[in-house]
Amino acid sequence: MSKRSVDHYVAGAMGGTAGYFVGYPLDTIKVQLQTQGVGKRGLLAALSNTWSQGVIGGFYRGLSWPLLSTGFTTSVFYGVYGNTLTFLEPDKAKQKSAHGKIVLAGSVAGTVQALPVIPIDYIKVVLQAQIPTLGDKSTAKIKGASTADILYFRGPTDCARTILRTKGITGLFKGTTATLPREVIFFGFYGLIYECLSDFIKQKKFTDSRGFFADFIGGGFAGSISWIFVIPFDVIKSRYQADFQGRYKSPVDCAIQSYRTEGLGVFYRGCIVTCVRAFPVCAVSFMVYAQVTQWLRSIE
Repeated sequence: MSKRSVDHYVAGAMGGTAGYFVGYPLDTIKVQLQTQGVGKRGLLAALSNTWSQGVIGGFYRGLSWPLLSTGFTTSVFYGVYGNTLTFLEPDKAKQKSAHGKIVLAGSVAGTVQALPVIPIDYIKVVLQAQIPTLGDKSTAKIKGASTADILYFRGPTDCARTILRTKGITGLFKGTTATLPREVIFFGFYGLIYECLSDFIKQKKFTDSRGFFADFIGGGFAGSISWIFVIPFDVIKSRYQADFQGRYKSPVDCAIQSYRTEGLGVFYRGCIVTCVRAFPVCAVSFMVYAQVTQWLRSIE
């Protein structure tokens, strides 16, 4: 593998880690909005429940595993994206206008990175969804567990260990059929919107000499807009993964039951929070990725 190919992976790891930390508190609120039942719910309820657990135990609950692994997963995405786009269109000058190839490169990269993302995201969602019940002393029963009742998970390791013991390795991939289309569709639009908007800003000279502003704005809007297309998949994924009582037989069953009890609006639960969160996350991620890639190539 050439040094230029490796640049994408290094820059992607740095950009992804920076962006993920910035947006995690809003991600916690998003998951709670998506998994709330028909009782007390809404943004204020989610904020109140989270705030009652403090910054670390509430807003950053379940962060350790995703933060440690996000460098790897985003490295995979940006590395595969950058190298796939180069493979499809070797001429750098033509890449910005190769819209179909940009979408394909983003979708391929989203598919590849989904493999490590699914189990990590699953554990994160479970921990975040339990925040509203952390204040009481009740316990959560896992369907199929050999033990009776299991206390709410103390952290990612406790959660993963329990899933492995009760469901096996395949249990960590719960929600794959909802996560995979989310990744493929999201990253297809993500790459396209970023490349088009960033290039437009740079052509109009609405940015600084290194393109920091263009990369920041392009990445931010790319993330926010792309989430609009996939939020229903994310809602279904969150609700299905947070279900430890066996209420839903599959993501499809989850979608049907959710629609019957809460209507069409349930599929866009948490959409505003998600899109607001996506802007700083994706803006920082793509800006760091683009600037680090540019810097690495300048020192070759």
